[in-house]
Amino acid sequence: MPELILPTSLIAKMDKPGPRYTSYPTADKFTDAYTFTQHQETLKMLGSNYHNEPISLYFHIPFCQSVCFYCACNKVITMHQHRADEYFMHLIKEIDLTTQLISKRLTVSQIHFGGGTPTYMTDEQLEAILIHVRKKFDVTRDVECSIEIDPRTVNYDRLNRLDDIGFNRISIGVQDFDGDVQKAVHRVQPFRQVAEIFLTAKKLAIESINVDMIYGLPKQTPETFAQSLETLIDLKPDRIALYAYAHLPERFKPQRRIITEELPTSEQRLTMLGMAIEQLTKAGWDYIGMDHFALPTDSLAIAKREGKLQRNFQGYSTHAKTDLIGFGVSAISLINGNYSQNQRELIAYEDALANHQLPSFRGYASDADDLLRYTIIMQIMCQGKISFSEINKEFDIDFLNYFKHELLSLDDLITEGLCYYDDEQLVVTNRGWFLVRGIAMRFDKHLQNRLDTQTRFSKII
Repeated sequence: MPELILPTSLIAKMDKPGPRYTSYPTADKFTDAYTFTQHQETLKMLGSNYHNEPISLYFHIPFCQSVCFYCACNKVITMHQHRADEYFMHLIKEIDLTTQLISKRLTVSQIHFGGGTPTYMTDEQLEAILIHVRKKFDVTRDVECSIEIDPRTVNYDRLNRLDDIGFNRISIGVQDFDGDVQKAVHRVQPFRQVAEIFLTAKKLAIESINVDMIYGLPKQTPETFAQSLETLIDLKPDRIALYAYAHLPERFKPQRRIITEELPTSEQRLTMLGMAIEQLTKAGWDYIGMDHFALPTDSLAIAKREGKLQRNFQGYSTHAKTDLIGFGVSAISLINGNYSQNQRELIAYEDALANHQLPSFRGYASDADDLLRYTIIMQIMCQGKISFSEINKEFDIDFLNYFKHELLSLDDLITEGLCYYDDEQLVVTNRGWFLVRGIAMRFDKHLQNRLDTQTRFSKII
């Protein structure tokens, strides 16, 4: 388990912005130079025999009834249900246009609905999407079918219906149980609502329950957050995603309603993270890395032990190097190292589909160096170590020579006890897990000579 105290000098040194590495290169490198035609050709390639592995599908549902001040997701605040009705039809059309470009039925092993608030859509709409997916794809019998739910929009009857539809995994947005913190971020939800969902999910034998928590929110203190963690421990979710709040009011307008003076300091944030690791690991959860915990029997913990863990746009995932097709406004696809993002504005997304075109508008085609660095950064983020011989064999390089400058740049981190390397491997120490993003950044070629990291990324601590 990571040490719980880092010196103030190290905190000050590492208290800077950096990518979360849910992709590499990161989404800020996507450009419109990656054309709509390239995305079409990439989809066609999926129908070839370049691989026969199962893929993942992601559906972005942007609608919310009210705004949470901390949120940086792509969202549409509305009380008008007809917006979701129109959006549903566009999702169906996007599935049709996508599968028309693929010459064979692909196998799907993961389906995830995120947002926004996916449960803004009706149960009938969600069921119809899954039925349509099964018409167009071969869905595995053991598919992981997950949905993010807002406890304020789901009760016993609705969760029972979602289970009938085919959702076997749920992710509950809690963030914090403290009432003052909830008011400060404009997301008030009584504990009983969350508890009811847990009781119902366990009766229904939902395979996995994840809870999202956030540290670094206004009015949080180490003491109040410790109490929220104890409440969470009593509920015993299978997985816990513990995110650091990224305060970027220059980019995200709702965050301007947060009172900056009420945010905890970097030292307090680090204390909360260390405290969370200590409380949760003592209570039986495995620390997966950076922002995720899982019970030892959960597939995420098993994937970590088997070396199959990876990161994607939902955080840590159980399926290594799985191609992903994203549907919906702002959704991102990743196919054989090629990224493509849909239009981020709802009107532009719907206009493209109304004209019988896929809504892709920008992306990135990874070159050989990008694919190499992707593998290295994901190994750091997911496994905390790199085997030089394995990298040499897979990419036909001499690691120590290829990355000699990057390895030299690690000297200060090695001095601080965050990592070490020899002729065979690089290893992240227990202490280094606190700051693993900072270690991965040393291998990020695209960060070199950048001047805008201050406003593009959240802080490491």
